[in-house]
Amino acid sequence: MIIFPYVRHEIVGTVSRVGKETNGFKIGDRVGVGAQSDSCKECGACKHGMEPWCEKGLVGTYNGDYSVTDGSGFSMGGYAKYSRVPAHFAVHIPEGLPSTVAAPLMCGGVTVYNPLKSNGCGTDGFKRVGVVGIGGLGHFALIFAKALGAEKITAISHTHSKEELARKLGATDFIASGDKDPWAAHKRSLDLLILTNNNGDMPITDYLSLVRPHGKVVAVGVPEEPCMPTPLPVLAFTGVFLGGSLIGGPGIIKEMLELAAKQNLKPMIEERDMKDANQVVSDMDAGKPRFRYVMVNKDYEPVKA
Repeated sequence: MIIFPYVRHEIVGTVSRVGKETNGFKIGDRVGVGAQSDSCKECGACKHGMEPWCEKGLVGTYNGDYSVTDGSGFSMGGYAKYSRVPAHFAVHIPEGLPSTVAAPLMCGGVTVYNPLKSNGCGTDGFKRVGVVGIGGLGHFALIFAKALGAEKITAISHTHSKEELARKLGATDFIASGDKDPWAAHKRSLDLLILTNNNGDMPITDYLSLVRPHGKVVAVGVPEEPCMPTPLPVLAFTGVFLGGSLIGGPGIIKEMLELAAKQNLKPMIEERDMKDANQVVSDMDAGKPRFRYVMVNKDYEPVKA
């Protein structure tokens, strides 16, 4: 059993109970869990640290069905004083990394860190990185692209309203897609492009034109409506690889948190009291957060070893 003060599916708190067969955790440890709380842990994907693509399916941290992994019952998230989580998906929070910073990284942060790191961001051949959408995910992507060593970071948004902010977060270049012919001056200027937007009518062909041959475009935003057909001829003639990514397993989360602690990364967050949960939901619907609300149980008292 684990107590969590920072809640829902990006959860951080301290261990209050451990199972008899659980190793590596003790009461009082500060830990976190992201959007996934279980997988089969036996298939090829799981054994290679790619638990989100488990062959038996992803068990979410809230409203997930544990019967998929031969367990029972449903996962119930973190809107409570206690949350029960399989130890495999609990990750130690590095000393010096504030819980309010760690919590939103457990899902939102790793959603962009995973495709950046796994596709070589900052390494030879992948030092020019672009990010489409400067919001909750996009601002994480700019921060991590810089932390991983990208030398050129291009932020792409519809207007120039977020240009100053994007540059403060690490962007060295900016494209406003609403400008007249915004793509021509940037053709083949990127090695890797992360799509955090989720609009079904995104100009995917224009995005592909920004990437060099054998470069990569990775989508992490999931449109509510089916997206346009994949432009296979364009992929063939540009030589660009188009794919997608989904959160990250415990191993990659651990690596990300250690980087965040080492470089003292500071995403844009706002703490909100758990008692104001209803208002927080309304504010989310109104698009007010810049860029992550972190809900805090102010009555929480950490369990000590």
